[in-house]
Amino acid sequence: MAKYFDVHPDNPQPRTIGTVVDDIRSGALVAYPTDSCFALGCRLGNRDGIARIRSIRNLDERHHFTLVCRNFAQLSRFVRLDNDVFRAIRAATPGSYTFILPATKEVPRQLLHPKKKTVGVRIPDHVVTQALLTELDEPLLSSTLLLPGEEEPMTQGWEIKERLDHVVDAVVDSGDCGTEPTTVVDFSGGEVEIVRRGAGDTARFD
Repeated sequence: MAKYFDVHPDNPQPRTIGTVVDDIRSGALVAYPTDSCFALGCRLGNRDGIARIRSIRNLDERHHFTLVCRNFAQLSRFVRLDNDVFRAIRAATPGSYTFILPATKEVPRQLLHPKKKTVGVRIPDHVVTQALLTELDEPLLSSTLLLPGEEEPMTQGWEIKERLDHVVDAVVDSGDCGTEPTTVVDFSGGEVEIVRRGAGDTARFD
């Protein structure tokens, strides 16, 4: 049965954030809010968590997992950036964007796209997510909480708790965080490609 954490959206309770992060460090898979919609998240090296995300979402090996990072300094440890890409991403973060980039050796092999050796990264503009990332002091391995066969992610913490009670370990609820996933921008091929148009404005990349 999943734990349920009711977190204030503007002033997250430090004790609650600390408890959630302790659980993540101990191997928990959590559903948590972001600036676009709810996501599933676990520690970077959590093989069981990765397997459960794949199972819950029915994902194949070509799916790009996302490393949700606290800031740009953390993000730049896990992906390779040339100067133009650096400036473009820096100008768009934090925000509702996921960027696909060549991964560094810091990223576990099982998270990489099997052919491209790429990974998704993002820096969310969300108080509760940032509180979790600050306490954890490392990225969260994440994927949008969009269930197979459904067109929109779930938006209510209580509904997530009800439906995923036996497949996730915790639900962090800070109120409605929207239904639109991030805009996904692929920089890995040399040219900018908008893979998914979502919550982030694409005008700067078109």
